[in-house]
Amino acid sequence: MISKKTVAALIKERIEELDNGLFIVSLNISTGNIINVEIDKYEGNVSVMDCMSVSRNVEHNLDREEQDFELHVSSAGLDRGLRVLPQYRKNIGRQVKIKLHDGKSYEGELIDAQHENCTIQTVRKEKVEGKKKKEEIIENHTFEMTQVKETKIVISFK
Repeated sequence: MISKKTVAALIKERIEELDNGLFIVSLNISTGNIINVEIDKYEGNVSVMDCMSVSRNVEHNLDREEQDFELHVSSAGLDRGLRVLPQYRKNIGRQVKIKLHDGKSYEGELIDAQHENCTIQTVRKEKVEGKKKKEEIIENHTFEMTQVKETKIVISFK
């Protein structure tokens, strides 16, 4: 089986050469030597050229004569959710939906992300006694990363 450490080193080597803000989101190697790599960028989007460059560096430095493998390099899609801290930090200021392991979910603006926790700001309208109009109630919710089951970006077409 191909070593995950070897593949990760090849990916990091190319990322450092490109020096354009790429980082690894996930790297999985199945028992059948199917290598799946997801990358993202600190700023902006991952281009097809970024994926090709990373793919070629891995492809050209692994010996198919020694072990056959299948390689897939892609950008981390919006449908997959946020999985690593650089993704959380990149998306500060965006609307997200956080699902917790206890089944609760919250939707709001991601305002902070650290190794241990993340914070979202929610806005809701509530009728206040003695007033005719509903007022906006702004609350910050901080969650430990161990509580978070899934965080997805809310896509809006407004």
